[in-house]
Amino acid sequence: MCDTMAARGSAVVGGATLFAKNSDRERNEAQYLQLLPAQRYGRGAVVRCTYIAIPQAARTHAVLLSRPFWIWGAEMGANEHGVVIGNEAVHPRALPQRQRALIGMDLLRLGLERGATAAEAVGVITALLEQHGQGGSCGHLAARFYDNSFIVADRDEVYVVETIGRRWAVERAGPTRAISNTYTIVKPTSASADLEAYARGQGWWSANRFDFAAAVTNPDNPGLPGARARCGRATERLAADAGRITPAHMMGYLRDHGAGAGGPGWHPQDIQGATICMHAADGARRGQSVGSLVSDLRAEGALHWVTGTSAPCTSVFKPVFVEDGLPEQGPIPGDVADTETLWWRHETLHRALLADYPEAMAEIGPERDALERTFIDRVSPLIGRPGGARRAAVAQCWREAAAAEAKWMKRVAGRARLRPAYAAAWRRHDRLACVAMAAE
Repeated sequence: MCDTMAARGSAVVGGATLFAKNSDRERNEAQYLQLLPAQRYGRGAVVRCTYIAIPQAARTHAVLLSRPFWIWGAEMGANEHGVVIGNEAVHPRALPQRQRALIGMDLLRLGLERGATAAEAVGVITALLEQHGQGGSCGHLAARFYDNSFIVADRDEVYVVETIGRRWAVERAGPTRAISNTYTIVKPTSASADLEAYARGQGWWSANRFDFAAAVTNPDNPGLPGARARCGRATERLAADAGRITPAHMMGYLRDHGAGAGGPGWHPQDIQGATICMHAADGARRGQSVGSLVSDLRAEGALHWVTGTSAPCTSVFKPVFVEDGLPEQGPIPGDVADTETLWWRHETLHRALLADYPEAMAEIGPERDALERTFIDRVSPLIGRPGGARRAAVAQCWREAAAAEAKWMKRVAGRARLRPAYAAAWRRHDRLACVAMAAE
């Protein structure tokens, strides 16, 4: 499960475009940040994606990616031209293809590498989808097959792309837009030439006025109610703040645990169903938010706010400029704990916090918010002003974030008040990852 949202123009302070996404995946499935430079390739070059090889482009753009460690593609990212993309799993009436092809994360990375505008990236994704199809397991330990949807944005436009097999529908979005793990486009701005005929031929739609989402959505998908609830929650929050949305608002949306959450004594184990800030538990809620991104896209340049870590509510968003490179994060993480890596260093903190979440977050939350306000005030004025001073400011933010998390780790009291099933679910994954400190 994931959530992606965007706001632009009149909805945003200053008229910028803002983008946000949580990537929800298995709780030991580490994700890492990677910045790849622009490249040129000779005739006949190929690129090996997660499962298949396809012809390489003559030139690829520089990209910032948030990648599950075992996948070639990415869950979310940006390129040097200020294009950003996030993807979602969606579940159509037709069974997703199991034969290996491109997966949604591959299409996302290819769109960023080859599209200099949002519209170009949409064209890349839809053309490659038609040519190569989508298929293959997208799960880490558990096999998962699904089709994909995307939000694709730049400083001028926001698009939603929703796919079913090799077919697709595109909507040019208005001032605010959110997607989750379900189809949302009613009347496409553009679509595959035979999309409506295909849906009618399958017997999915018979009314005169074609409704894409209603026609192709699998009503028996057990995750459908939760996906619609999360999408509705994001849509409501964007609408409530329209006209005054800032990057800090977008960070707050990614930390949302639903209406009524966050009061005294509230703990993630109290969550019923799925929330935007996703916390794993026993039963069906196996995944968690393992990485988060907020992008501030302006005429003068783009500034990206990344966690590089799981659980945005326990993480600090840190600044990145694609043209300036990434601060040091340690080696690439895997699914075994390694505190030399940024992701697992924070995951150790996150899992320790679960033992004492209400008291710990009452203290840590205000410090986290104050730190991010300092970062925003320090770095946002530097958009469009590359140079040594900007790189130094970014590096200082990353150092301060690391110091804050190290300090928080020392404060964790470890007073566990977890329900037996919840604690047991975490113990199993701690053993798989060889985590010494489990939520007991």
